[in-house]
Amino acid sequence: MAVHASVQARGTRAPAQRHSILGWALPVTLGVILGWYATSIVRGGGVLTGGQLALGLISGAVLAVLCFGLGRMQKRLPRELRAAAYGALFGGSIGFLYSLSDKSVLAASVLGLLTGAAMLVAAFYVFYTHEN
Repeated sequence: MAVHASVQARGTRAPAQRHSILGWALPVTLGVILGWYATSIVRGGGVLTGGQLALGLISGAVLAVLCFGLGRMQKRLPRELRAAAYGALFGGSIGFLYSLSDKSVLAASVLGLLTGAAMLVAAFYVFYTHEN
């Protein structure tokens, strides 16, 4: 008896989607680096306190979650929006770190915008030249 081609055979399942090692290791590494750097900026060579440690852990975790989320959805975004997302994430991170060093909010915002714009242009160039 002929079976229709779209009928799934009994006992088979669709393969589970798994995340690659790089898919979670890169965001975790970036989060650890940002958290450590934020803690060292705020500490200023003094004794490490609980508040400084909490700032580093929370900021690192937030960056890791945002990087992981962007990595999961980047293939569904058009190249312009994907480049803007990378630019916003990079510029926001640099602006945040610069604001921790007792600089003005305006200076941190300008530095974040400049580095974010540079990342947007660089990411757009990479995505545009490496299209499938």
